[in-house]
Amino acid sequence: MTRDSLSGWRFWMIAALIAAIVAVAAGWISGERTRAGLADGAGTSAQLRAALLDSEIARFRLLPLALADDRDVAATLAGGATRALDVKLETLARTTGAAVIYLIGPDGRAIAASNWRSPQSFVGSDYRFRRYFREASARGEASQFALGTVSRHSGLYLARRTAAGGVVVVKLEFDAIEAAWRRAGGDTYVTDPSGLVLVASNPDWRFAITRPVAPATLAALRRDAALPPTAPVTVPKARGDRVEARVATGQPGWALTLRRSVGAAIWSARRTAGLGALMTVLALAVLLWSLRQRATLARRRTSELEAAVAERTAALRLEIEERAALEARAAELREGLRQANRLATLGQVTASVAHETAQPVAAIRAYAETSTQLLAAGATDMVRDNLDAIRRLSDRIGAVTAQLRGFSRRQAGEIRPLALTEAVDGALLILKDQLRSVRLDRPEIDPGLIVMAGRVRLEQVIVNLLQNAAEALAGRPDPTITIEVAPAEAIVRVRIRDNGPGVSADIAARLFTPFATSRSTGLGLGLVIASDIMNDLGGSLRWLAGETGACFELELRRA
Repeated sequence: MTRDSLSGWRFWMIAALIAAIVAVAAGWISGERTRAGLADGAGTSAQLRAALLDSEIARFRLLPLALADDRDVAATLAGGATRALDVKLETLARTTGAAVIYLIGPDGRAIAASNWRSPQSFVGSDYRFRRYFREASARGEASQFALGTVSRHSGLYLARRTAAGGVVVVKLEFDAIEAAWRRAGGDTYVTDPSGLVLVASNPDWRFAITRPVAPATLAALRRDAALPPTAPVTVPKARGDRVEARVATGQPGWALTLRRSVGAAIWSARRTAGLGALMTVLALAVLLWSLRQRATLARRRTSELEAAVAERTAALRLEIEERAALEARAAELREGLRQANRLATLGQVTASVAHETAQPVAAIRAYAETSTQLLAAGATDMVRDNLDAIRRLSDRIGAVTAQLRGFSRRQAGEIRPLALTEAVDGALLILKDQLRSVRLDRPEIDPGLIVMAGRVRLEQVIVNLLQNAAEALAGRPDPTITIEVAPAEAIVRVRIRDNGPGVSADIAARLFTPFATSRSTGLGLGLVIASDIMNDLGGSLRWLAGETGACFELELRRA
């Protein structure tokens, strides 16, 4: 063996060793980057799937609330005919997509149901054993995920107590969502705080457990959710070739987990990166060898380099196409999230109309009842004053609905110089009957104290705060509401405080978010609407923490 051939053999041995090391390193790095990217993608997909689940539940949350005040429901509970209510519930279930809607009497037996025609009709069934019935009867509302005792199909039960003591129940089933998750790929499942699987893209995992459960706890779960007595299936642990993302949902205690297989993608990424690195190193080696071989090896060097570049270009093109496909999929999921948000917003606006017109309607009724008594006594002047107040309250209802229509078109309401005392007096007029049993400490407001606001909207905010305070003072021996006005050079601060129980710590953190309330009869929308109004007026609304009672501060621009 000549010296030149020995030198060439050593050169290629070193080049091969370097190429192998670089290929392995590049493959490992590319695989880890691919795993991290897929894990991020799984997290985003899990959030989108949780949003889809939340929007589906949000569509039905207001249905039991609306039915609780329905005339046919009240008539049926009072002993009237049930057939009209059966037909109404049947039509409503078909229109909304609810699995079943039914009314349970105070004795625990179903007296009307949307499936009244079916052999599996709920009418006559005893539901006293159901937790959602007991909790709704005691607290006003409840929700429970359980296996149907008649249908043997699982679902989420949303229950609401009526004024007559009955309970309206809407059952949601998640077959459509589970099918959508299966089409989207991966394994998706939702667990409760105990680790029990409630909703799953894999039907075999429904009511499986994700971690060991004590026998006593398992027995309680079986009894509470009406589960079969068979031993539960255990969800297998995620293997190393899978990524797993876990996110919270809007349903308290529920968590959504998404698993995706990434072994093939990581192997492909490692192979592509390793081959690319290997070819790059070999190309450099060939280039160096070609330089040593001078002009006689120039043609071969060019050919090898062209082949390496072509292969690398093909790999890069494939990677670009895969990335474009992933971005298209992400855009599709984002559009789904936007649609879910639009559905949730529609429910909030509907609830807002009911919430903001309830107070003037209650005041109109009180004035009308008082006018009847005054008319019998011959006090026509006082009746005329009451009718004038009813006219103003009717104008307020029209202004509120017009304001909500304007909000749906994203148009700003009128803001003009307004005497603060007009808005305060108007709010007290609306709540005159509700504040009779409350001691009201209010200052004499200077008629010349002018702020920048819309009268109806500012009055709406003050009414909301005063009514919240009055409801918090129910049952107190010394109910007191204090109104304080502190004018400054450029702003005016108005504080409304009470000596009630105050705001609990768990509600304070999400006080100005939709549906956050500590009252069983509340919607949790008043403070959200009031805060939005104050922002539109160029001011603010905030809660001031204190030792006793609750205190809210309005900040208005001074005209």
